[in-house]
Amino acid sequence: MGIQDRDLHVFFFPFFANGHIIPSIELARVFASRGVKTTVVTTPLNEPLISRTIGKANIAIRTIKFPSPEKTGLPEGVENSDQLTGMQIIPFLKSTVLLRDPLEQLMQQEHPDLIIADMFFPWATDSAAKFGIPRIVFHGLGFFPLCVSACVRQYKPQDKVSSYTEPFVVPNLPGEITLTKMQLPQTPKHDEDFTKLLEEANASELKSFGVIANSFYELEPVYADHYRKELGRKAWHLGPVCLSNRESAEKVHRGNESAIDEHECLKWLDSKEPNSVVYVCFGSMTSFPNAQLKEIALGLEASEQAFVWVVKKGSSENLEWLPEGFEERTVDKGKGLIIRGWAPQVMILDHKAVGGFVSHCGWNSTMEGVCAGLPMVTWPMYAEQFYNAKFLTDIVKIGVSVGVQTWIGMMGGEPVKKEVIEKAVKRIMVGKEAEEIRNRAKEIAEMAKRAVEEGGSSYSDFDSLIQDLRSTPL
Repeated sequence: MGIQDRDLHVFFFPFFANGHIIPSIELARVFASRGVKTTVVTTPLNEPLISRTIGKANIAIRTIKFPSPEKTGLPEGVENSDQLTGMQIIPFLKSTVLLRDPLEQLMQQEHPDLIIADMFFPWATDSAAKFGIPRIVFHGLGFFPLCVSACVRQYKPQDKVSSYTEPFVVPNLPGEITLTKMQLPQTPKHDEDFTKLLEEANASELKSFGVIANSFYELEPVYADHYRKELGRKAWHLGPVCLSNRESAEKVHRGNESAIDEHECLKWLDSKEPNSVVYVCFGSMTSFPNAQLKEIALGLEASEQAFVWVVKKGSSENLEWLPEGFEERTVDKGKGLIIRGWAPQVMILDHKAVGGFVSHCGWNSTMEGVCAGLPMVTWPMYAEQFYNAKFLTDIVKIGVSVGVQTWIGMMGGEPVKKEVIEKAVKRIMVGKEAEEIRNRAKEIAEMAKRAVEEGGSSYSDFDSLIQDLRSTPL
């Protein structure tokens, strides 16, 4: 029989990367706010980040031990992929299968009714089945990138073009979406283990109870319907999950320790006119070469817009990349704020002074920009970010492309020039076009807020999920 009228207990098992942990914990907050007993499973070194992001929500944390370096082949003390370089991430992904036994032991002790696990744990579907419970997959994505990924994987249109730059239309997808091979997620060549992991992830997802999307119906109704009806996937939209953190203190403590004092940051923003500041951030994984950082600095200065610019720690230790006199002309005169390290992104985006967002288009940042009602400059880097950029520019039309056509680090990695950056920033910040995009973005932000309120589309889809769990024989 299915899960009946007893109180539900849900396990969340996020992948060990900040961009996966944060939306997963925010989804857990959604469940906890609806009275569901909620437990997050992680490793000891990830616990502080999770604890901060949980805030006051009634969520338990249980830890399982990562195997020793001798078994994983990873450096001592590595439990989060954000600590790694690109080449180390694949061994890290593979090593997580060693957590299967400790997770199953914990499930035997705690008797959860459901496990919501990241796509990178394909074995979680079988682990759940061993205990007679469902497994749901949470990618942290919306329906559009899920649809594009599924159609590209199934129909392989990229195999029918003669070059990496020749455009093709994604088959069986509404909206005539064109891409090139250069914009598809690039998997390491000749790494059969990694290819196998992705295949296992897709197979385990199809065998799972379904998928939770970090989205809301009004944002992408065509793709929500397509994913469920045409592609035949069971899915629920419970987002935007970032709206689960609404108190200002909780916005600040979400994720890592901030590299800037929140009061200093707010004081600076409070001194600016509404919609006068552009926020520039490329996520927790992107490190630009010095040549690109310099072009960004020059482009921001030339745009004559006030800015908050987040530079990943590590890129910024050596300040040779800053143009001569840049800080004196901008930061010292109150025109710019550079945050070296982790930034309280949601708090900044939600501030009335911020009028635009230059983003790498990770889905978390995409949704945070959507919820803040901001026009965006799209600057995708890797993974499914080119799909998300396409969504912002072509589908919901609240984005302006910076013109990047290839994955970061590929094709020689020519930097985007300052003139291009200046033009894109001005397009979202000043003039009639910027005003039109901002008005459209504000309307969508209002829809997002209504979706998670009682009676809204995401609120109601949570009820549907619980009903499906209770009525489906397992």
